[in-house]
Amino acid sequence: MSAEEPRGHASDAEPGAHRARPRTDPAVASARSFALLVNPASGGGRALKALPQVHSVLDGLGAAHRTVTTRSIDHAYEEAGRAAAAGETVVALGGDGLLRPIAGALKNTGSALAIVPCGRGNDLARMLGIPTDPGEAARIAVQAPERLIDVANVEGTPYMGVASFGFDSDANRIANEAKLVKGDAVYVYAALRALAGWKPARFSVIVDGERHEFTGCSVAVGNSKVYGGGMYVLPDAEIDDGKLDVLLVKDASKLRLLTLLPRVFNGTHGRSDLVEFLRGDEIEVSSDRPFAIYADGDPIGATPAIMRVERRCLRVIAPS
Repeated sequence: MSAEEPRGHASDAEPGAHRARPRTDPAVASARSFALLVNPASGGGRALKALPQVHSVLDGLGAAHRTVTTRSIDHAYEEAGRAAAAGETVVALGGDGLLRPIAGALKNTGSALAIVPCGRGNDLARMLGIPTDPGEAARIAVQAPERLIDVANVEGTPYMGVASFGFDSDANRIANEAKLVKGDAVYVYAALRALAGWKPARFSVIVDGERHEFTGCSVAVGNSKVYGGGMYVLPDAEIDDGKLDVLLVKDASKLRLLTLLPRVFNGTHGRSDLVEFLRGDEIEVSSDRPFAIYADGDPIGATPAIMRVERRCLRVIAPS
């Protein structure tokens, strides 16, 4: 997908494209030069609507920038790699799904990722303390420090937050297909719809060589605490500790599972005897029937699979 670039901010994907010139005194111009990668589909067009405000803030702070409207995951990856080669900081205007290919291109480089959250969940931005206001997020991109975080992967495909499957596979599919339910409410709607038709599965989870087998409904493996638009599914996870946190949810009646769901929003579900947490470097997962593995809102693999983490390999710009 593509969209016409805002007037005066030419796309670098076009021949002869040029950087927008700062409007402030060069003596106080930002030291960072930005490549803005915009997913036009994010949040029902929210990213495109945010562009004028982001441009205005960057211009006001003297930050050189160019804008690229991404057409696909592959295109986002290519443009992020191009920006890294040019020594630019990448600003992602989109949701968590846009961050995966960008992280794949930027990890282990000297270029950093900044985020203007414009998607449905915006869970990494929430984890990093980045506000949803586009102007404030753009100001953070210019002024905030860098930090190093880990990047997880499913069979080599990077993801930034939480990869999950089982009951979560059904819920994510329903959420992605929903047309009438908007915002964070779609995740609650999808969970209730998935629960109505759920049948328990048998899972095997091997954490650093130690096997755990159980009958239940979900497995989540994450680098971050939060998924699904604000559910603190892995409340002890940290994005820079070099470890993956694992959640196992065991079999129970649908009524008990329903009472567990609200507790995920504040991270207190771990008090239930249905829940077990693990932690490790390498997580091997399988199930008695095939499940798609979803991460950052999209299917990125399937069982069986191995999940790993690269420690402190990605530079991000976030409030200190």
